[in-house]
Amino acid sequence: MSTVVITGGTRGIGLGMARALLAGGHRVAICGTDPERVEKVRAELSGEAVVLTADVTDREQLRHLWDAAADRFGGVDIWINNAGISHDRKLLWELPAATAQQVVTTNLLGVINGSAVAVAAMANAGGGHVWNMEGLGSDGRTVPGLAAYGASKRAVTYLTRALSKEAPPGVSAGLLSPGMVATDLLTHGYDDPAELAKARKVFNILADTVDTVAPWLAERAVSRARNGAHVRWLTTPKVIGRFAAAPFRRRDLFAG
Repeated sequence: MSTVVITGGTRGIGLGMARALLAGGHRVAICGTDPERVEKVRAELSGEAVVLTADVTDREQLRHLWDAAADRFGGVDIWINNAGISHDRKLLWELPAATAQQVVTTNLLGVINGSAVAVAAMANAGGGHVWNMEGLGSDGRTVPGLAAYGASKRAVTYLTRALSKEAPPGVSAGLLSPGMVATDLLTHGYDDPAELAKARKVFNILADTVDTVAPWLAERAVSRARNGAHVRWLTTPKVIGRFAAAPFRRRDLFAG
């Protein structure tokens, strides 16, 4: 069984992966930035996992997360940089500077920090694997109103490919691509109800729930940890198939 650290693991797909890994007998350490949420998840997991408050923009806090996981479980095999935030759908010049900085700092600098901590520690420990989480923009596709978010995710893809070439012996890096997952990030920032309703039609075709995607990603995170690996849930053939089947298939991911 593997020891897995997941940043941003107290909600959404990060928490879903943590639950799936624990169910599979793996050892897990996670972090989040909301102390109340951290306490709630710690109680839910009944002490099975290391659950800490940590901000990925602070490298020392991530070093503490590594140390806590290593002290509890004897080492870390896999580190997943999952923490990320989005922003309201605004044109770039209308997006507040503080918001743009927070998005880029969390989504890119957070991955840089997590990767730096994990790679250095894994090199000293004899090996391990780092996964970085892709998102909208990773493939170069642009969406008006999400320039800062998309740019941060595009940068993460480049960073990971570069890291896979720089990684020391025994250490590897790869990309996890969850596709569209029905979390608060997916529907965040829609001010116009009509625009949101239109977007939901597409989401109901292409998106999936955390309970569907997270266990699939979690299994592959521990079984496909190879240098340069790129694990994708929503592949091009799957997208084509879903649009073809859409007239005959009714889905409502947002019911209730």
